Amino acid sequence: MSDDYKTPTTEACGEFTEKRSRFIGYCKPVKSEQEAADFINSIRAKHWDARHNVYAYSLREGNAKRYSDDGEPSGTAGMPVLDVIVKNEVFDVCVVVTRYFGGVLLGTGGLVRAYSQAAKLALQAGKVAMMERCAVCSLRCSYTQYGKLSSIISEEAGGLDNTVYEADVVLKFHIKSDKLPSLSKKLADVTAGSVQIETEKEEYFASFEKE
Repeated sequence: MSDDYKTPTTEACGEFTEKRSRFIGYCKPVKSEQEAADFINSIRAKHWDARHNVYAYSLREGNAKRYSDDGEPSGTAGMPVLDVIVKNEVFDVCVVVTRYFGGVLLGTGGLVRAYSQAAKLALQAGKVAMMERCAVCSLRCSYTQYGKLSSIISEEAGGLDNTVYEADVVLKFHIKSDKLPSLSKKLADVTAGSVQIETEKEEYFASFEKE
């Protein structure tokens, strides 16, 4: 089972108006319930004069999922926001939707659609990416090997993070852990085993889907 997961990469917001009610969707990457609570409270403080500050969040830790309608009719606000998060398979995220009431009732269906739309806009603005578990590696090679080896790393979907020019060249890169054996074999083949990959740690890196 893969450890990869989708999450927004930045705090962001998006808004629209429906029958004079203003809906502002905010999202933020969070790692804990405390971080989610802090974000919710910050939006409440910012929009203290709004009729509703609805929220939902989903965390990988403990598979925690919470939501609040914040005064809207039960099931018309927080749950639709959480549904958008769940259906898009996004984790470690908190979404808050602020509503400034415009004087026109939207009805149950209208509220569900509006809060869902605000949540979608927030996630789009937050630049959701796939977070891939990668091995953080380095290797030392000669200047004559450098060009060929950096090309092979790129071909194997590795990301070059830094190059240090010393007596030799040190390439620092990351690559999905399951692709490391294939990369190691290719590098060994082209260098007759003279170059060894050192794995320092594992870390998550964002991989954006290409349009």
